[in-house]
Amino acid sequence: MKQFWIVLKYELREYFENKVFMGLTAVLAILGAGALFLPRFVDMSGFTGVQVTENAESGESGETETPEDDRVFLYLDHAGVVREDILGEMFPGVAWQQAADVEALKSSLEAQEAEAGFVVTGDSEYEYYVFNKSMGDSNTAVFDQAMKLFYRMDYCAVAGLDLNEITAMYDAPITVTETVLNKDSGSNYWYCYVLVILVFMLIVYYGQMIAVSVTSEKSNRAIEVLVTSTSPNSLLFGKVIAGAVGGVFQMGVMMGAILISYQINRDQWGGMLDMLLYIPAEVLLAFAFFGLGGYLFYAFLYGAMGALVSKTEDISKSVSGLMIVIMVVYFFSLLQLTDVDGNVIKILSFLPISSYSTMFARIGMGTVAAWEIIVSFLILVLSIVGVGILGAKIYRMGTLRYGNPIKISTALKSLKKSE
Repeated sequence: MKQFWIVLKYELREYFENKVFMGLTAVLAILGAGALFLPRFVDMSGFTGVQVTENAESGESGETETPEDDRVFLYLDHAGVVREDILGEMFPGVAWQQAADVEALKSSLEAQEAEAGFVVTGDSEYEYYVFNKSMGDSNTAVFDQAMKLFYRMDYCAVAGLDLNEITAMYDAPITVTETVLNKDSGSNYWYCYVLVILVFMLIVYYGQMIAVSVTSEKSNRAIEVLVTSTSPNSLLFGKVIAGAVGGVFQMGVMMGAILISYQINRDQWGGMLDMLLYIPAEVLLAFAFFGLGGYLFYAFLYGAMGALVSKTEDISKSVSGLMIVIMVVYFFSLLQLTDVDGNVIKILSFLPISSYSTMFARIGMGTVAAWEIIVSFLILVLSIVGVGILGAKIYRMGTLRYGNPIKISTALKSLKKSE
């Protein structure tokens, strides 16, 4: 145990005395927090829809809706059905201008004097012109509704019908009171999605660092000195635990800075980032426990894989199989977020290779019994112990073996023979 603490202290010192590691942690935390404080100092009302204004008499700030800047749309009406007042209501923040002809309309769009143009060729037909069409362009969908309204207005005028009466009949207001008794999966989807990505990045990034650290010690022969004074078990466990502490510290500082900053500035953002940053405490707690457990589970395997090669350039070959497992679990976890109460994700939430991401997703979005959480975590803990022992044996077997990379099947056979 004394050797373990010596290794752990040394590895932790490598993290916390590393200027790049600490500097990157501080910079990312400051940038994340600073971005969330922007609405207090910069007018972002066009994006957030909320503007902080200064009350001249009281000096207190208030929130007001700010209108969008006017955009210019052009139209050409060959059918005589367009009503500008209706278009103004259906396209808020848009200034409508009538074009002389189609060529003039195209010229204005090419010169970027206008954003879009519509040429109405019949009572139910039109052409749409735009210089650069964005992925979120919904102008035609709105103009379709305007054209339908024009058609109804003209039809009712000719037939002597009351459009308001007909519209009231078809558009009778429906009042709905929605009560969510447990979890709103739609609202909670995105922060669970982001957390799955974060824990995946934690495992891959720090797992790779552990593998590189182990292999570097073999390539420069430092391991030959270390194993004479320290047991391989103490070396591996010290490296893995230190990596866990370093990873949790870095991610905790960054996430803490971002989440706290958003809580402080939530009103200034108008709550628009709730789906990403307004995370319930129980989900964060589950993320911390299961995320750390998943990291330790794979970190021991990464350390063992690093011991199977003698050169850092061979690490990618050694960890390729492990990486495939991680990637498959990662994509399966993301795909199953749309069905958190399904049988597939329930099974995945009990497997140690995947429970680190699927269980806290179920907690955040679905229905999970307390016994399921306890059983899943116990399985993960026992698996960590088991893979830690296995990883330590592979590490001990591979530390002083040089030359070509050792296949994991060969390593397991050697362990079986030695027993």
